[in-house]
Amino acid sequence: MASSLTKDSSSTPGEKTFLGHPRGMATLFMTEMWERFSWYGMRGILVLYLVAGVLDGPLQGREALAASIYGVYNAVVYMAAMPGGWIADRLWGARKAVLIGGIVIALGHYTLAVPSDTAFFAGLVLIAAGTGLLKPNISAMVGGLYEGQSSARRDAGFTLFYMAINIGGMAAPLVVGYLGENVNWHLGFAVAGIGMTLAVVQYVLGSRHLGDVGKEPGTPATPEEKRTALRKVLLWGGLAVAALAADVLLGTYDIEHIVNFLAVLGIVVPVVYFVAMYRNPALTATDKPKIQAFAWFFATAVLFWMIYDQSGSLLTLFADGKTDRMIGGWEFPASWYQSVNPAMVIVLAPLFAALWVRLAKRNREPSTPMKFALAMLLIGGSFAIMGLAGAAAANSETGKVTVFWLLSVYLVQTLGEMCLSPVGLSLSTKLAPKQFVGQIMGLWFLATATGNALNGWTTKLNEPLGDAAYYSMWAVVAIVAGLTFMMAGRKIRALMGDVR
Repeated sequence: MASSLTKDSSSTPGEKTFLGHPRGMATLFMTEMWERFSWYGMRGILVLYLVAGVLDGPLQGREALAASIYGVYNAVVYMAAMPGGWIADRLWGARKAVLIGGIVIALGHYTLAVPSDTAFFAGLVLIAAGTGLLKPNISAMVGGLYEGQSSARRDAGFTLFYMAINIGGMAAPLVVGYLGENVNWHLGFAVAGIGMTLAVVQYVLGSRHLGDVGKEPGTPATPEEKRTALRKVLLWGGLAVAALAADVLLGTYDIEHIVNFLAVLGIVVPVVYFVAMYRNPALTATDKPKIQAFAWFFATAVLFWMIYDQSGSLLTLFADGKTDRMIGGWEFPASWYQSVNPAMVIVLAPLFAALWVRLAKRNREPSTPMKFALAMLLIGGSFAIMGLAGAAAANSETGKVTVFWLLSVYLVQTLGEMCLSPVGLSLSTKLAPKQFVGQIMGLWFLATATGNALNGWTTKLNEPLGDAAYYSMWAVVAIVAGLTFMMAGRKIRALMGDVR
């Protein structure tokens, strides 16, 4: 792991930095890179494996159900960020939560490598639990490295961190996807586990550079609060198990029952959590408007991720069945398309980071609401292109379109992502009251969960509507949402107070 010798004006004289950023960023950067390698590797082949090796029935039915399961599983993974944030804030501190989360994720991938349907679903559960511990808390630690520094500098730091995500995300489908599709599905899952193991090793070796960031919980829970939390977990967990057992015993069990339940949960949980946080007596009068502003960004991010994350389900199936993937006489794996977006982010992330800093120096940087509005217009534009691609495939003699359609879609989506995702990560740490940093980060990831939960239902519309109508419909919805957010920008900025 190399570090830059470039000095940072905010660092101690003589202290080494990482590409001009705090030295601890190198540890978090490399840990996140390998963790994302494991996640995107598994995700790149998940839908294809469900269709080929797990689900039964006609192909169209398997594809629709696989896309639905994929969306809801993504929702579960990101919903787990809420209890993961709470555990860090109240019990362990972010440092310990990230370590334990990484170990659990690695165990999950190795469990997926066992050729058994039972092991497969057990592995998915472990990965969801571990990611819930790791994902919000490693991002909160990045924010901790920039305590007291400028907003533009923090945004630049999160954009650099976002590059780590995408380096791992670019490499993973190329390696795991090829092995999974062309050699053995379970070998692909095992290689994803090796990536996660490297993340844990890197994190342990580099933790000395993190100082005190994340060592202690922000607001340690009292013994009574711990007992109350445990009772609630046992109660709701017991009810879920009892409901599942009753469904099985009555002979009415269907996997779509779980899909529908989790989709509803993905919508209900953020609503309940926002209400509970807003009513929390520890929240000051200054903080309450910021929570209201965050709700605006949250709702917009839900729609963005609902559309964006269909790349791993419907767009992967489109790549598999309706895109010409031949190079000479060789057909490259459909999962390789999952590397296109991360590769584009790697190129664009430093350009966007430099752009925001340069515009900030000239007092011309777009406001955060404007960045979110642009993101929505771009994600809507990507699905407008996808609608045209669907029409072209339907009218083609071969039923397939060229590679350039999906490449164009991913380019436009990446531009939108750069306006929303790293900015949203940074915004979450700035709007969050100090006692709720981990939980606000959990809420940010919960926006992805809610979007994917909705995909448990919305992707089912693709089959009856057809590609052209389905993608065009969501393009219109996203563009209207972007224009609405743009018009509400002044009100949102007022709620944000001194945060920019």
